[in-house]
Amino acid sequence: MRVLDTRNIRKILVRATNWIGDAVMTTPALGAVRRAFPDARIVLAANPPVAELMKSHPWCDVVIVYDKKGRDAGWRGLYRFSRKLAAERFDLAILFQNAIEAAVMARLAGIGRRAGYATDGRRFLLTHSVRVPRDPHRFHQVYYYLHMLGGLGLEAGGHKLCLGLTEEEKDWAGRLLGPGKWAAINPGAAYGSAKKWYPDRFAGVADRLVSDYGYRVVLLGGPGEAGLGSEIESAMRAPVLNMAGRTSIRQVMAVLNAADLVISNDSGPMHVAAAFDRPVVALFGPSLHLAAYPFCSRYRVVRKPVECAPCLKRQCPKGHHRCMDEISVEDVLAAVDDLAGESV
Repeated sequence: MRVLDTRNIRKILVRATNWIGDAVMTTPALGAVRRAFPDARIVLAANPPVAELMKSHPWCDVVIVYDKKGRDAGWRGLYRFSRKLAAERFDLAILFQNAIEAAVMARLAGIGRRAGYATDGRRFLLTHSVRVPRDPHRFHQVYYYLHMLGGLGLEAGGHKLCLGLTEEEKDWAGRLLGPGKWAAINPGAAYGSAKKWYPDRFAGVADRLVSDYGYRVVLLGGPGEAGLGSEIESAMRAPVLNMAGRTSIRQVMAVLNAADLVISNDSGPMHVAAAFDRPVVALFGPSLHLAAYPFCSRYRVVRKPVECAPCLKRQCPKGHHRCMDEISVEDVLAAVDDLAGESV
């Protein structure tokens, strides 16, 4: 491990992670980079969804899109993108993404100092490599990224998540929702079906939030989850604002920021809600709750300690989805009660 020489660093490339939830969990580390280099220009390279997420962020100056599924596809696309980076003459690359591709990008861009975890066989491409901690899943992913910076000799500092919204985006969400106490429900999960609880049970929770707790309910979801939102809406007795599949990433962020309560599977929107310090009830099945629980001041994790979980699979290998099947509507409402009884 080689401590980073922080002298004469005026321009920094940060390679973001590719999943929205992971990108949110890197934000404390991004803040540490900003504090270590307060006068440097920080440029974040990210795929299109993460680039949308990180617009208007206070800790980076520019966000550039690396679209490996579009114009930057394949090795030729990576080479062209890297050569464009070379023209920027970066002094340092910090790679939150663990893949070898990120290190290849930084090397092709001619960046003299290239720092990141020694993962995916890329140690030889890095000038400053950090060993992955033993059993990294025993602590939250936020600390995984901060640990990397510590290995480089950078002071970690604060540990809070951070996302940015414009006043216009906040005003839009206010106009959409209107008055009242709002619960946002996110029933999807981009990583795979094994993380998803059942639509009829989300509908049952939503109905009870309206009838027993006085909430108004908004459903959220990505472009491919309009059908899931419609299924929940059809199963509900109470009125609902169904925005699933009808909003951009920035609009989802704004709605989550405005919500009084968020109920979500383990997913990117769950971490977005945590970044805005919303009260979150998070449903966990096959994933590691210790490494990815909502990193905010008020949250509850709902999970069942079945023997096959956490399996970390995208689809249930046993077919019966027991880790999610055993979570009941009453379990989720008990978590809502528990949060309501906690002092703010």
